[in-house]
Amino acid sequence: MGSDIFAALLEVLRLPNLAATAAGVLFGLFIGSTPGLTISLGMVLVLPLTFAMDPVTSICLLLGLYTAGMTGGSFSAILLNIPGTPSASATAIDGFEMTKQNRAGEALGTAIVSSFTGGLIGLICLVSIAPLIARVALKFGSAELFALVLLGLAMICSFSQKSRIKGLLAGILGLIIMIVGLDPMSGTPRFTFGTVRLQAGIHFLPAMIGLFAIPQIINNIRGCDSETGECFDDEQKLGRILPGFRFFLKRMRAILVGAILGTGIGAIPGAGGPIAVFLSQHTAKKLKKCDDLADGVAAPEAANNAVAGGALIPMLTLGIPGDPITAILLGALTIHGLIPGPLLFENNAFFVYCIFWAVLLANVLNLVICLSSIKVWIKVLNVPQRILMPLIFILCIVGSFSLQNSFFDTGIMLFFGILAFFMRKFGFPIVPLLLAIILGPALEEHLRMALIINQGSPSVFFTRPISLTFILIAVVSFVVPIIRSLTGRERPGEGECAE
Repeated sequence: MGSDIFAALLEVLRLPNLAATAAGVLFGLFIGSTPGLTISLGMVLVLPLTFAMDPVTSICLLLGLYTAGMTGGSFSAILLNIPGTPSASATAIDGFEMTKQNRAGEALGTAIVSSFTGGLIGLICLVSIAPLIARVALKFGSAELFALVLLGLAMICSFSQKSRIKGLLAGILGLIIMIVGLDPMSGTPRFTFGTVRLQAGIHFLPAMIGLFAIPQIINNIRGCDSETGECFDDEQKLGRILPGFRFFLKRMRAILVGAILGTGIGAIPGAGGPIAVFLSQHTAKKLKKCDDLADGVAAPEAANNAVAGGALIPMLTLGIPGDPITAILLGALTIHGLIPGPLLFENNAFFVYCIFWAVLLANVLNLVICLSSIKVWIKVLNVPQRILMPLIFILCIVGSFSLQNSFFDTGIMLFFGILAFFMRKFGFPIVPLLLAIILGPALEEHLRMALIINQGSPSVFFTRPISLTFILIAVVSFVVPIIRSLTGRERPGEGECAE
């Protein structure tokens, strides 16, 4: 065993494998930071190149792309309030607020270090307790997954600081929008109005691009803040590039919360990254006496990269992909004659150790490359808005079109952009709307599947311990903010946090 571990390390550190990992990291940063270009799309584009590669080289390339893509999504979210990936939507909430306070360098540094730490903790869990986590993940049926998604949706109130009612209305609008398309059980068209293209439903990626990018583009061209309407200058101070050790020590609780939740939720097949990042951000803020913007960046970014390690657990131990990205990884391994599952550890222990070392190498190179290029990314803030915003608008059009090679998705993006512009103008938060669009389909699918399995009886949600626990937490998370709002006992603002 010891010889296999050491031999695997030497194999991963060979020059071709180092180069493949570095190339994957660079491409992943580009894919992750570009709105509309998903990590799954990047994996699909790269996958044919791996057919002629050595299995270890191919897995190094793909894992580098996977790891860096998760981190790259936060760059555009922090600097421009335009998330590159769905999971980066949580980072944009507090990350862009830090940019407006001339703390862009601090926000990026927090995101990069938190991503590395979360990825490292996810790897430790993958190596040490993967079989245990996989057994727990197998206990999640439709009832448990419904309760978990419900818990994610219960956080809608926490993103509605100005008006709880407006936040709820935005969430309800998102649930109504996600109904459009074919019924997942019967295949009956719902609210398609005879349009064939709407039968596929509203994809959340064009919606996400429109909700975040278009209002930001309009207001930046006008030179005004998208929330308050106050105008600002093109030139902004960058602030401190990388915070000190004491700063990250104070963020460690948020990072650990994000890493643990990210690993656990990532290991549950079908749960997804958005639930992990929003839940970790919500939990980290609740554990603190005040609203800390840096914690709001650290927790979701740690969860983001920990999801990668968590999603590999069921794939390697059981042969069950945890998300679409690991499904592509599963296909890549199968092409090389390696079938994930219990037998992989027995028959190809050397290759499994290569995967472990490759994940570590990808995280280290991601940290090094991101920190060394952070000044380049921050230069985006110095580009005049009249040049930057039209370029971003073009990228939004290309990104939404490339999803299915359809201008219909571009139209969906523009529709949600105009909707978001007026929602922000009248004080409606857009995060609850996006959260409902992302989680709504999974909520309906697992709800109806659980009811069908239990012959229509809702008792299945309250007789299973895991499901009941999540439902109780969801109720508390939903009700407590409303009670605090009615009684006037709001949490202190971020400015009262002592650094």
